[in-house]
Amino acid sequence: MAIKYSNGMSRRAFMAATAAAVGTPALAQSVTGEDTVEIERDVTTTVRRNISSFRTLDWQPYFSNLKNGAILVDIDSRALHYWSEDGETYKLYPSSVPLTEDLTRRGRTRVIRKVEGPDWRPTPSMLKRNPDWPPYVPPGPDNPLGTHALYLSWTYYRIHGTHDTRKIGRRSSNGCIGLYNEHIAELFAMAKVGTQVLLI
Repeated sequence: MAIKYSNGMSRRAFMAATAAAVGTPALAQSVTGEDTVEIERDVTTTVRRNISSFRTLDWQPYFSNLKNGAILVDIDSRALHYWSEDGETYKLYPSSVPLTEDLTRRGRTRVIRKVEGPDWRPTPSMLKRNPDWPPYVPPGPDNPLGTHALYLSWTYYRIHGTHDTRKIGRRSSNGCIGLYNEHIAELFAMAKVGTQVLLI
């Protein structure tokens, strides 16, 4: 005998409607917007959880000294590590990393310039891939470099903030390393021109 609810709906219909309502948020999350961030792969039996590799590290395996401080960017775990010159301060920040392997550069570089309120010009290769992008963006809330930028000795490479917080923790940049604006402001205050940088 089927149980009828006061609105005339059977128990089976009620359960089906409830299941559909519960599943709606999951369907809404699968819709992607702009092509500025990676699309996460479908869940398989092998799932790499980013939290397992987001851990504190010692500087010694990566740097011979801490002269001027040191920044280590781990592309795989999408984390930036900072050690002060005296070794007393250690910071760990989630970051965005380059969208593809061909945009990724690894190796040693250094901070050569610091800019608060940076302006932005896309590189020639960015404009080739995205011809509708503006050739110049002044400082402000629409600037892809966020509130602060550390310019590296590699041409076009920066460690910078972002107003688009969806990008942090993802493969989403054209080569740069992105941080939340509050994190880049903190790093900007600590890092010096001459700070060592290693991307692995």
